[in-house]
Amino acid sequence: MESNRIPSSFRDPSGYVYKDGNTIKRHITPLYFRQYESLTESGFYNALFEKKYLVRHSEISKSPEAIIIGSEKIPFISYPYEWSFLQYKHAALLTLKIQKLALENNFTLKDASAFNITFHNGKPIFIDTLSFDFYNTDEPWHAYKQFIMHFLGPLALSHYYGLDCLKTLSANIDGISLDRISALLPFKSYMNPILYTNIHLPAKYEKKHAAAEAKTAGKLTLKSQLKLIDALYSYIESLTVKQQTEWDDYYNQTNYEKQAYEQKKQLTKTWASDIKAQSVLDLGGNDGTFSRELPETVGFVIVADVDPNAVEQNYRKILKNKETKLLPLVADILNPAPAIGFHNAERFSLLDRLRECPVDACIALAVIHHITLSGNIPFDMSARLFADVSEHLLIEFPNREDSWVKFLLDSKRDFRAHFDFYNEDHFEAAYGRYFDILKKEPLVASHRTLYTMKRK
Repeated sequence: MESNRIPSSFRDPSGYVYKDGNTIKRHITPLYFRQYESLTESGFYNALFEKKYLVRHSEISKSPEAIIIGSEKIPFISYPYEWSFLQYKHAALLTLKIQKLALENNFTLKDASAFNITFHNGKPIFIDTLSFDFYNTDEPWHAYKQFIMHFLGPLALSHYYGLDCLKTLSANIDGISLDRISALLPFKSYMNPILYTNIHLPAKYEKKHAAAEAKTAGKLTLKSQLKLIDALYSYIESLTVKQQTEWDDYYNQTNYEKQAYEQKKQLTKTWASDIKAQSVLDLGGNDGTFSRELPETVGFVIVADVDPNAVEQNYRKILKNKETKLLPLVADILNPAPAIGFHNAERFSLLDRLRECPVDACIALAVIHHITLSGNIPFDMSARLFADVSEHLLIEFPNREDSWVKFLLDSKRDFRAHFDFYNEDHFEAAYGRYFDILKKEPLVASHRTLYTMKRK
């Protein structure tokens, strides 16, 4: 089992996660036996399961050396820097809900990392089963600072400066330091009681009393801690962000005729049904419009888009319609999330996770001209990427007469001639090296063609 240990599962001596075939298992060491048994026998784990706050598990075996539990498999683990603002907010609020419920049952969260949350069945879910410990009277929340560094800080910065601040954990796996958050926040944030008491004041204290703080831990009554959690919850719940993005309201601005738009929907649905796809990656999927056209036999869809506002719209639709099979993801295929952490193995790259998932098919509608003309990526390289991710590909190709393509080519100015290769012949030749082109169908009243392909 050690050889199949998940690389990110090494920091907590209470146990670790490993793969056994297609099953995710957790090895619990004797250090955590008392906590695990109390969490189980008290019914607290079950309470979290019922509320869908915690990933479900079942006990497989028990010995003096280890307890082995099997966890519900989540098809794709998303990371904080791949969430929209509302997703990030909901992850923070779930962490606070869990801590409050834990305190009410004489437990506490010992770990408040944003990486303990992912999204599953349309909602955030906590995935670190061993993050709980016994609560001792008047003991402060030891994961409080981590919560500020992972949740409150990035959300507050995004509120003031925009959505790029949500990507900070990709470069700060342990969270943003308090002094850094304090330095980045605007002066007017000192007037906000939540930000002053939870960021600015602790940052100032930390600089002066770091050594003393390491030696002694303060006290905090249960009542005070619950009030703190409620105050943080109310503030985070109220946070908003205003930022216009390039693809806002994309489908109301698109240059499709209605007939072509409906044809594209039908072809997408028929294609997915014909190949019997069960899991799909919709790359450049915007607000999930075409993902929602997929047949019911498709049980899981990753809807990835570079635009966080489009991803936010998709997430809001998921919540409103109580959808469970769509996973909205902020992702830039021109710069996908890399592997980070110790040995570059604590958090997997986006492409590694897609391969691990895996997805049966990939939809790439209205993206190839952006990849090629905006990103300067040759056809051969994008074809190789798609072939690396999925066996089946549905891709839309706009030719040089398309208004978007004309706009992108015109923006090249003196370098326009460098993109003379952008045409159907070169596209088919490059993609034909990695895929068998099964079908091509022009979209009516447009300058676009839909291709269905299968990896060689």
